[in-house]
Amino acid sequence: MLLKTLLILVALIALAVPIAASLGWLGLTLQYLESPMPLHRALGDMVWQTGTDFLLVAIPMFVLLGEILLRAGITERMYDGMVKWLGWLPGGLMHSNIGSSALFAATSGSSVATAATIGTIAVPQIHERKYNEPLFLGTIAAGGTLGILIPPSINLILYGLLTDTSVPELYLAGFIPGFLLAVLFMVTIVILCILKPEWGGTAIVATWKERFSALPSLIPPIGIFLVVVGSIYAGIATPTEAASLGVVAAMILAAFNRKLTIDMLRVAIEGTMRTTAMIMLIILAAVFLNFVLSVIGLTQALADFITGLGYTPFQTMLVIIGVLIVLGCFMETLSMLLTTAPLVTPIVIALGYDPVWFGILLMVLLETALITPPIGINLYVVQGIRGRGEMLDVMIGAAPFVLTMFAMIAFLLAFPQLALWLPSLVY
Repeated sequence: MLLKTLLILVALIALAVPIAASLGWLGLTLQYLESPMPLHRALGDMVWQTGTDFLLVAIPMFVLLGEILLRAGITERMYDGMVKWLGWLPGGLMHSNIGSSALFAATSGSSVATAATIGTIAVPQIHERKYNEPLFLGTIAAGGTLGILIPPSINLILYGLLTDTSVPELYLAGFIPGFLLAVLFMVTIVILCILKPEWGGTAIVATWKERFSALPSLIPPIGIFLVVVGSIYAGIATPTEAASLGVVAAMILAAFNRKLTIDMLRVAIEGTMRTTAMIMLIILAAVFLNFVLSVIGLTQALADFITGLGYTPFQTMLVIIGVLIVLGCFMETLSMLLTTAPLVTPIVIALGYDPVWFGILLMVLLETALITPPIGINLYVVQGIRGRGEMLDVMIGAAPFVLTMFAMIAFLLAFPQLALWLPSLVY
């Protein structure tokens, strides 16, 4: 049954069927093949219950927050500030790509939005400063993945919703691994540019006076981050309410910069509606698929298969990680989260692992899926912004950062306290 399910899903993806439609058709197909009951009749109730969940309101709020920051020019000034502070390192602007992505991820909560925003600003610099194009594009794709891990993260909210895990604890757990991964990305760039100096482009020189004068451009994203995350831990707001506060703060900043106009808001809201509609359709299709998988017994069959291997908990975890890495090559990250988290998390908890720790590990695996072909969404986003050349260039440039993510997975396995120390300190 498991093999049949995977074959149907891969076939639908190979036929270029949109992800939401693939998940929905897979659910309907499995229903007719394996279930004696018309499970689709429960779809209306599931759509209503899921679509009216208060926690999901955070999704359009975080998307709108990122849209306003982009349209108000705040992100572009932030990038210029990062160039002044990080441009002297071997690799120059490539470090600014990572640093800006980390800072933007701490406000937007979305990996695709992060890659698209930073890529729009950075790509024109490639030929002007003579960078190695594949590696430069790879830094944008990899930096964009940080939006999944660094709080506030839409994916962490969904994981908390699916597995009944505390979102504030997940946010705390994501801090250290998220920023550590950003540092590891920068170390990867330094190593590559020391081995191949010609890849690092022309040097960028800034005086200390220029660096300190650029500091104000870094304050707005940090301020929004403090408003969103600080309001949660101060007990003032839930994650959903905190996202709304972030939107208000972004609008105040846009007004301060004289960018808050009706036209700007219209464009930002249109972009938010498109993105939110896509996300919600995937969520609703995945909820139906999860229901079908549970009714036909595939969920229990998978749990029995993994526990029946007779491996130690650590060996079983390595098997789970291997399966998720392979799945990440063929599934879009949101659909992968929604279909695998309800299946795998109970098994992981039964093995004795902490669900908060596994949530962070799963986010790193989802980040890996964002830049592994053939369905690495960030690869397509960056290539779309580039608008020329071969897709293979972006894939080659992102490859070293996939290895860096494998190193991050190893760190989390070896040192679980990287994720659990802050939650244990607060809770």
